[in-house]
Amino acid sequence: MTDNRPIGIFDSGLGGLTVLKEVIEIMPEENTIYFGDSGRAPYGTKSKEVITKYTFQDVNFLLSKDVKMIVIGCNTASACSLDKVKEKVKIPVIDVVEPGARAAVGQTKNGRIGVIGTSATIGSKVYENAIKSLMPEAEIFTKACTLFVPLAEEGWWSNNIAEMVCEEYLSFFKDKNIDTLILGCTHYPLLKNTIQNAVGEGVVLVNSAVELAKVVKNTLGDFDIGCETSNDAKHCYYTSDSVDKFKTLGGIFLEKEITNAEKVDIDRYENYY
Repeated sequence: MTDNRPIGIFDSGLGGLTVLKEVIEIMPEENTIYFGDSGRAPYGTKSKEVITKYTFQDVNFLLSKDVKMIVIGCNTASACSLDKVKEKVKIPVIDVVEPGARAAVGQTKNGRIGVIGTSATIGSKVYENAIKSLMPEAEIFTKACTLFVPLAEEGWWSNNIAEMVCEEYLSFFKDKNIDTLILGCTHYPLLKNTIQNAVGEGVVLVNSAVELAKVVKNTLGDFDIGCETSNDAKHCYYTSDSVDKFKTLGGIFLEKEITNAEKVDIDRYENYY
């Protein structure tokens, strides 16, 4: 059986494009709808109640587009709302945390794993719990990097300001002897070169977006809801902020022109079921 309905992906802004890019790379036949809530970013500094409200509004927007799967491309939303979303939504819901944790456990040689993310993600201990469930003996070191999302949204991925901010936050890991670092926010791969320079080449960066895309592909197979392989895929983009900025920065990252972005009044969508 085939299902040509789109995959729905959302994030607090541009970060989820790191997920979309990987999805397109390994599943070029799949239609997608992407929503980036840049107008209310960052999520990671807000309360759990507000994050949950925003998450359900984002989910309901995607459901209004008749998506066949929802991909939560936001670590903060996953950390605060995943269980509630899975309880309410009747289509497959995929999150970014477990794939990233599994990849880190598979990558580490010395069992010393670093995690960076928003304040809400780090405070939830969601990555620590996921890693410990897979590797109880792991030593985990976490650091909230609050300014990384605004840098990513501004397009300041590798300038002097980004370098200084990364050095300030990531100096925390200098004496921790980690060999693996989870980029626990989908915005962070936009800064990956600057982050890598700050932690050194000896530390492997785990991009959860890459691992998440693999889970999406496997889940489509498990539920037998993949598109026809001959499908000429369509990718639609929505944002709650400036369309021009989204097109410019999103196009740079995706390495292709975005022509069909639209602005959404996300507050029109209910935050509950």
